[in-house]
Amino acid sequence: MNTRPMPSGPDYVADAVALGVDEVMIDRLVRHFYAAVRLDAALGPIFAARIADWEPHLRRMSDFWSSVMLCTGRYHGQPMPMHARLPVDASHFDRWLELFGASARSVCGRAAPLFIDRANRIAQSLELGIAGARGHMLRTDERLPALHATEERTPHEHDT
Repeated sequence: MNTRPMPSGPDYVADAVALGVDEVMIDRLVRHFYAAVRLDAALGPIFAARIADWEPHLRRMSDFWSSVMLCTGRYHGQPMPMHARLPVDASHFDRWLELFGASARSVCGRAAPLFIDRANRIAQSLELGIAGARGHMLRTDERLPALHATEERTPHEHDT
């Protein structure tokens, strides 16, 4: 097992490129991951209620991951407001990370740990932000609680 720490400094992009991260890999990962999401019993219905045309979403997510992994600046969205309305809790984030990790390991080879590290950081940030949007200030050991029926958010296409 590689004990080298995850790159997060100025050489992060160079390390990603050295591990083979490129636009083709990112697109393959995004498509593999969302194919799994669409079939998933927990996540599939959340996405299906919000996304009618998958191709624009897949392109937007490829732009997002290109910006995250290669600092291309292609993504110009605001993920927090879109995710804050979703009917999700900690179990959804855990499942998202499971599917993403499996997809990254399947598609990204040696670069998989880089993608998984970033996905964990993103999930943690989104979970904290969603909790805050719901009026919950999570302690370090807390997770996003389940929504009550009265808190269900209205679905909007392209929220995810």
